[in-house]
Amino acid sequence: MISFLKKRLRDQTLSAVDLYTKTLKDLENKSNLNAFVHINQDGARQALECQKQLKNGIQRPLEGIPIAVKDNFCTKGIPTTCASKMLQNFIPMYNATMVERLQAAGAVIVGKTNLDEFAMGSGTVDSIFGPTKNVWRSNSDEWHIAGGSSGGSCTAVASGVCVAALGSDTGGSVRNPASYCGIVGFKPSYGLLSRHGLIPLVNSMDVPGIVAQTVEDVMAVFSVVIGPDLNDSTCLNMNLDTNKFQQDFSIRDCRIGIPEEYNCKGLSKEVKDTWNYIADLIDNSEGMVKKVSLPHTSASIATYSVLNACEVASNMSRYTGILYGYRSTQNYKSFESLITTNRIEALGEVVRSRILSGNFFLLQSNYEKYFLQSLKVRRLISDDFQNIWKSNYDFLVTPTTLTTAPLLSEFKSLDNRTQCATQDYCTQPANMAGCPAITIPVKLSKSKMPISIQIIGQNFDDIRLLQFANWLEKKITFTQIYPYN
Repeated sequence: MISFLKKRLRDQTLSAVDLYTKTLKDLENKSNLNAFVHINQDGARQALECQKQLKNGIQRPLEGIPIAVKDNFCTKGIPTTCASKMLQNFIPMYNATMVERLQAAGAVIVGKTNLDEFAMGSGTVDSIFGPTKNVWRSNSDEWHIAGGSSGGSCTAVASGVCVAALGSDTGGSVRNPASYCGIVGFKPSYGLLSRHGLIPLVNSMDVPGIVAQTVEDVMAVFSVVIGPDLNDSTCLNMNLDTNKFQQDFSIRDCRIGIPEEYNCKGLSKEVKDTWNYIADLIDNSEGMVKKVSLPHTSASIATYSVLNACEVASNMSRYTGILYGYRSTQNYKSFESLITTNRIEALGEVVRSRILSGNFFLLQSNYEKYFLQSLKVRRLISDDFQNIWKSNYDFLVTPTTLTTAPLLSEFKSLDNRTQCATQDYCTQPANMAGCPAITIPVKLSKSKMPISIQIIGQNFDDIRLLQFANWLEKKITFTQIYPYN
């Protein structure tokens, strides 16, 4: 879609201003989905500037292309709230590096998208702005969730409001909602994209992610945001050659692993059948497909839960309402009671519970038993992946989620921690190992909801991963028809 729009903009059969105007109209018409929480008031000026560039014969890589940004990336002059009362009035003085690079490439930032509070969730239902609906089932009384925590970004793309959006992925927060919404969701290798200006959840696992309607569109965005950043010490100078994406890809050279541990309790028959279908498709295309083992997968979600809570407790300690953030108007008797009141009033139950859990794990009496042991298990999980790559496997193919997008009532029947443990089972191990992973839609279920599969690649082999995903996407030819009912 991006290449098609670029051609029309270059040929001047479509103006950047008209494209932006249509985007705003679509956004208004689909406001019931609750994908956006803030609109960029400077968008019209940005579109006009892009139009001037195009008339002068200048076309940057994303000139005039409307792109949305998850509301945990700092945006200069636009509220950045993380869907929390704590930051409801926070307007950054600078752009996140990812946003800066998008704008430098000519993209028009449409606005900020909804998420679970501070990205702690897998449904986009825990937000001060209310839940985001799944475009496939949104107008009935019983509607399906969009997934999370990047549900707003995925709904914005799936509904056709914009062709691409930024999300963040700590344990599956890009891939989970992309799977539920029937679009492409990409989590790059840890360290390839700058986290500067991305409000942290879990520093050791957070990765900026990209969602789009096609793999090619993901690559178009990825190619302009990749690169080292002196403002982020975790951002590496890898200098991947993004031009290799255009080269021919041969499945005959690939060894594909099917991890048996991902055939787990709760995996629906339709998702499992789709997984088998993809394995057969690759096998019939002369790729080599074999079952492999990642023996510590069963311990991964528990390990992730401990490490997640520990880093959350550390990162959230800054939100006291003293230097910045929400300040209670109640009378208080002490400095400590002011901080306590601020946090109780401004942070949701999910956030507070993770903070309490993390502080419990980090107590001196518990530190070695929980935190240090979890670090050791994380190393074993990472070693599982490295052993697969050392055995000359190129990619792993797995389910993305265990089921299609559940109804809101089904999702709410379990608490947040249980839902995350269930919904992130297949996605969070890649974050633990820092591997790149992508989800692409395959088919519709009997109830007409999208089913996707996940591909995991070797660390920093992101371009080949995208090549393989692009090859597979063309083999599948998933038709995106969104029933607005």
